[in-house]
Amino acid sequence: MRSGLNRRSFLTTAATVAGAAAMAPMLSACGSGSAKKSGANTKEGLKAALPAYVPNGNAVKPDIASVQGGPDAATDPAYLSYPASPPSSVSGVPGKGGSYTAVTPLWGTNPPAGNSFFQAMNKALGVELTVKPADGNTYDTIVPTMTAAKKLPDWINLPAWWNAKFNTGSLVGSQLADLTPYLSGDNIKKYPNLAALPTGAWQNGVWGDKLYGIPCFSTSFGIPGATFYRRDILEGRGITAEQVKSADDLMNIGKELTDAKRGVWAFDDVWTYLQFSWGVPMNWRVDNGKLVHPFETQEFLEALDWHYRLATAGYMHPDALAGDNANGATRFYSGKVLIAGGGLGAWNLADHQSGTAADPNYRRGALNAVTAGGTGTPVIYMGASASMISYLNADLKPAQIEELLSVANYLAAPYGTAEYTLVNFGVEGVHHTRVNGVPTFTEEGKKDVQATAFPFLAASSSVISNPGGDQVTKDYAAWSAANVKYLTKPPFWGMNFTMPQAISSAAAAQNVNDTIKDCYHGKKKVSEVQDAISSWRSGPGERLKQWMTDNVLDKYGTGQ
Repeated sequence: MRSGLNRRSFLTTAATVAGAAAMAPMLSACGSGSAKKSGANTKEGLKAALPAYVPNGNAVKPDIASVQGGPDAATDPAYLSYPASPPSSVSGVPGKGGSYTAVTPLWGTNPPAGNSFFQAMNKALGVELTVKPADGNTYDTIVPTMTAAKKLPDWINLPAWWNAKFNTGSLVGSQLADLTPYLSGDNIKKYPNLAALPTGAWQNGVWGDKLYGIPCFSTSFGIPGATFYRRDILEGRGITAEQVKSADDLMNIGKELTDAKRGVWAFDDVWTYLQFSWGVPMNWRVDNGKLVHPFETQEFLEALDWHYRLATAGYMHPDALAGDNANGATRFYSGKVLIAGGGLGAWNLADHQSGTAADPNYRRGALNAVTAGGTGTPVIYMGASASMISYLNADLKPAQIEELLSVANYLAAPYGTAEYTLVNFGVEGVHHTRVNGVPTFTEEGKKDVQATAFPFLAASSSVISNPGGDQVTKDYAAWSAANVKYLTKPPFWGMNFTMPQAISSAAAAQNVNDTIKDCYHGKKKVSEVQDAISSWRSGPGERLKQWMTDNVLDKYGTGQ
């Protein structure tokens, strides 16, 4: 989500949620016994449902090319400037005059209905598409109301991290249209911009061997987050990322950089993303054909013990220990904390502007993946290749579905093209003007153009682009290139399956996770977490493992 979104507050709200959600499988809780259930995908069925991948010949050449990692893993291409003359990727008008409604989540100010931007978009699309943004903060309660009344719009975005609340697995095929006949295999070649989206992203829209969802802001570098550091300050003290190779190195940095008398602590919260340095599995591990939950591993206890010692050593900011995450960015900008975990959506132009406003020398960096012991090969688990998925209404006729897929193809135009420019910046001279070659919003553009309206229906693959902040783009691209080789798919990566509500609650393990949080904040000991885990394992945990074994592992394998 680095391309057109880095100028909106959406990133700091939704992307943070999405980054954490990327650590969970794409689940859908089944609300009732009579609801239609969608199983996971078979290996053969998934292969048949997925669209062919065809690179886009109309894409603008990046300044920093993508670097390939393992299967389905690659860095996002990077751009240091915006094309002076954006090329076209779509010929003609995609629509045929149809009239449709769409609902997307919005974290921000709702633009006026029928505004000049929406009018310009409808003219370009050749349809009357009424987009009705809904409050993103309550979206998870708004959508279930619509589905219960069977009053979904023609096109809707269903963020995958809310699949359980939306009952997405029960909606596919009943209220959501099957797109397999239109997009599977070579069928997608009718829509070149959609065909250029990563295969892994399409996988998140496949349920029960059929394709239903259209991915938005897809990426082949979909990792949950990273451990960030104040590069300007640490390098000023002679500390570089390359020197940090183990957990001991980090603890020593904590001792060296913490100066409570000056109001400076080395660390904010780092548990969420740093725990994997100990080899803690993401969600599950499979040993000798048996499922192993992270709570059952020695690596998990060792990671937790280190974080407990970090907190009790006094190297974490007191507000972080108190659970104050809301002001974490302020602490980082002001130099009150120097190392903090976070979603990758934080590494952008807006962050650079906020940081340099607090400190002209501000520069964000991210630590490379490490192993706790400093030896062996680090692992960065891959999250979803797309978390924002849109769906079409099952009541639409085939000709209407084809018309909207043509519209989706327009919306998925590559970065820097004429179509992308209109979708993300509006009409030049009305909604944006060029400032130093960069599309920059006019007052009307700020009011009317929402980067989360049309792109939440379909969008191009993510790129790294921070016009006016070249150093940010170069730093992000360099870090991505250095770490892409560590990206690894966890078991059940990209698998959609329907989970009963009781099992979904068991997977959440709320009491255990609350105790874990208290532990890495230094309030409870590791032994108390072990007690909470023991209680969970004997009941909910055992039921969860049995359900996953019987309904997913034994039937469909790990998806690898």
